[in-house]
Amino acid sequence: MPGPNDALETILERGRPADETDALLAALVDGGVYVPINGQGSVVFLRVDDTGPVLPGYTSEASCQRLLRDAAGSVFCDALRLLDIAEHTGIQTLAVFAVQEWAKVPLPLVSRTLRVRGMHTQGDQTMRLAWSTHPVAVALRNAFAARILAHPQVQTVWIAQARWLESGHEHLMVSMSVDDGAGPAAHVLLDTVLAEDVPLGPESPKLGLQVFEPHQADQAAQLDSFGLDTVRIDRSTGRVHIFSHEFD
Repeated sequence: MPGPNDALETILERGRPADETDALLAALVDGGVYVPINGQGSVVFLRVDDTGPVLPGYTSEASCQRLLRDAAGSVFCDALRLLDIAEHTGIQTLAVFAVQEWAKVPLPLVSRTLRVRGMHTQGDQTMRLAWSTHPVAVALRNAFAARILAHPQVQTVWIAQARWLESGHEHLMVSMSVDDGAGPAAHVLLDTVLAEDVPLGPESPKLGLQVFEPHQADQAAQLDSFGLDTVRIDRSTGRVHIFSHEFD
């Protein structure tokens, strides 16, 4: 099990979460939290004000034991697992606790941060990418093929089924190679596709985005060896090429 989320605790204990929202969300997505459970193994929810129940998360097992003595224990939850709990319970607010300070975090912001940060984590976690036949993956491939020419700073798009080997969580991963400094162009392309072509609903798989600039060319090149659905611009001809097992 991962250790304490020291980065998140440091931010919370400074007592200015509203001024450090981006850093707090990044630390939460990178390091996860510990969620309390009862004797039957079910998640324990709390009320911290008059707005309704929240999903509590603690920066360490020790802080959960110290601050919530009625809990039978705690389980480590990464961002994907927190979003799974929210989806199944309807609770859309996370309350994160350190030793002295705490803050409320809307879980839709966690989902957004998870996508923007490309599912990177701090630990030695392994993500396996594979070809996906999921209807959302196919729809994404076709939508990117139709729109990539309008976003010339994006060179290649890969769509994959991603599985974290340590936790077993799965999601779809979109990877893009872009020109130098063109990371925002990748987000614009994805946001356009999601808004106009492939809207995600409650039953849709979670979606991540990772972006590779030219100095990360070796990492991007590895994706070609995985046999993923790929959309690529041939800049010499201005044509879009689609590579997929579906067409083999």
